[in-house]
Amino acid sequence: MTELVTISDVTEIELLIVKRMREFTIGEHSSLFHGSGFDFTGLRDWQAGDRFESIDWPQSSIANFSPLVVREFEQPSTSSVVIVADASLSTRCGMNGVPIAAVVARAVATIGMSAVFFQDSIGLITFEDRFERLSGIRPRIGKNQVIQCLDAYTAAALNGSDTPHAASELRHTDTLSGTIGGFMRKTSMVPVVSDFLFDNAADVMRELGQLNSVHDVFIALVDGSFAFEMPAVSAGWVEAFDIETGRTRVMSRADLRRAAGRVREWQDEVARQARAMDLDVVRLTTDQTQFDLALMEFVVERRLRKK
Repeated sequence: MTELVTISDVTEIELLIVKRMREFTIGEHSSLFHGSGFDFTGLRDWQAGDRFESIDWPQSSIANFSPLVVREFEQPSTSSVVIVADASLSTRCGMNGVPIAAVVARAVATIGMSAVFFQDSIGLITFEDRFERLSGIRPRIGKNQVIQCLDAYTAAALNGSDTPHAASELRHTDTLSGTIGGFMRKTSMVPVVSDFLFDNAADVMRELGQLNSVHDVFIALVDGSFAFEMPAVSAGWVEAFDIETGRTRVMSRADLRRAAGRVREWQDEVARQARAMDLDVVRLTTDQTQFDLALMEFVVERRLRKK
């Protein structure tokens, strides 16, 4: 399976976060973390990178140590971060070998590793066009969880919902806010990462505004205009295919040239709608340095503000 974000990319993001937050890690300030200790939250199969001290040997012996079972703990002071990521067909579009899905995946990695720094749990919800099918991974703590979320997102974005992966389908309620909110067991930070290039964006913003009354929702708006910077064509008319709906449309050469500008105008309106619903918006581009710093600092500042 093609990787949207590699392990080396995740390591690079992790080092950037630690470097940027070094004043909180070298002992010059009081600890960010408070609480009386750790609470036991459950058992799961051992994964590469887990400490051997966390293995529950009596429980592992029941299955003849195949697999090993580890105990999971959580600090009462930690938060939960559930990333809602766009895996609709439009995210497969791109330019110069970079699909929109790659920008979404990097956002998942950056938000996830920022959560790891604060020892927060990370979960994932992926959605397809019109939010007809949503799949989720329950929040857990650790870098391995971030990688599992990235694998699940990659499977959903590039290969479709029928590809087996760790995510399970969410139970639908009457509203989108109820479906997403029902997945979370406690108040969470909920970054929604998408290009919002779908017809019902205004309705989705209203639902997310309702969800924001209980959870901390913000919009990570992926700039999708780069995928519509079309090369010059000699033909006067071009047939365009909508990957989401399957519809085709004949466009003039002038309309084709204006496609990227129209996407930017659409996304500007989406950002306006989000702010009207009292939702903060951070814009994400394909510039990796600018992207990582902008998103990481936004998430970290938001996390510290909640303390």
